[in-house]
Amino acid sequence: MQKFDQLTGVAAPLPTLNVDTDMIIPKDYLKTIKRTGLGVGLFANLRYKEDGSEDESFVLNRPAYRKAEILVAGDNFGCGSSREHAPWALLDFGIRCVISTSFADIFYNNCFKNGILPIRVSQAELDALMADAEKGANATLSVDLEAQEIRRPDGGVIHFEMDPFRKHCLINGLDDIGLTLEREASISGFEQRLGAERPWA
Repeated sequence: MQKFDQLTGVAAPLPTLNVDTDMIIPKDYLKTIKRTGLGVGLFANLRYKEDGSEDESFVLNRPAYRKAEILVAGDNFGCGSSREHAPWALLDFGIRCVISTSFADIFYNNCFKNGILPIRVSQAELDALMADAEKGANATLSVDLEAQEIRRPDGGVIHFEMDPFRKHCLINGLDDIGLTLEREASISGFEQRLGAERPWA
């Protein structure tokens, strides 16, 4: 999993409330179990018209936000059905951080397992960050996970809370497999002892 420490980039504003996982990645794109290639389907029902052409009014289709790495989103982001394809699609598009007032629990947990940083802020803080994001490529946000800070273009700083264990995993790029491999020596030792003590097992 890609490590997350600091990120400075364009933030795209998506003030819509209750963005569910079907909106993030429609069911038509769930046939694959690969984590790559899903960026094209991110917000597909919003990004594309019926004829397959891009809807220029959607935020991620605007020139200023085509390379956005941060998403400033409305309340209850990632609700709806459980699908890990949602963070896969965000990551494949290039989104490494999502900022909102609240997230659905399953989506929130899946973000950490895939190298995306979901940040909870107050409504007043979200309003300020949304205003920053509306300025497009002329204003970038800087996210510092180690310091747990979001630095705004005007020099203002927003502090955010983060679970220490999840912070450790993101900074070190540790998903569930990576955490297991940290105990590789102990696991190998146990298997050798078990093999010697119970050769029939």
